[in-house]
Amino acid sequence: MDGVTPLAAPESPFGLPLWIGIAVMFGIVVARAQATYWLGRAAGTGIARSRWGDRIGRDRLARAERVVARYGPAAVTLSFLTIGVQTAVNAVAGATRMPFGRYLAAMLVGSALWAVVWTVGGLSVVWGAAEVASASPLAAAAVVLGALAVVAAVLSYRRRRARQTLVHDQEAR
Repeated sequence: MDGVTPLAAPESPFGLPLWIGIAVMFGIVVARAQATYWLGRAAGTGIARSRWGDRIGRDRLARAERVVARYGPAAVTLSFLTIGVQTAVNAVAGATRMPFGRYLAAMLVGSALWAVVWTVGGLSVVWGAAEVASASPLAAAAVVLGALAVVAAVLSYRRRRARQTLVHDQEAR
């Protein structure tokens, strides 16, 4: 044999066996999600008017509240596959007093998905980007500037569309 074990577990980005990396990430996300749910539950429906609501963003909270009201546990599970909505959905699930058993089941499934995605792919992308940035800072800066330009263009387009819709609605009255 050439020294390669055919069924060796791949390593996680932590340099540990993959299952340990996933378990660590799972523990991190469960702790964060539980804290967010219970803070939301303690804050109740007044969360949107609090400083915490300012920090999360009122538009995110309103969107999360609509999603949780409509889809409940599925929204909690799928929020773990998003960026920027997960915290708001967990807080709103607590604030709207989603039954804990339903929340817990959905949160555990979502946490498992999040842990696998981040351990297997997400951290690799982040560390790969850091490696590229250290090898070629100018190329990394160009990529960041390009991404910022795309974000600025999308935001500009959305603002323009919102203004057009507002003008159209005012003209219709």
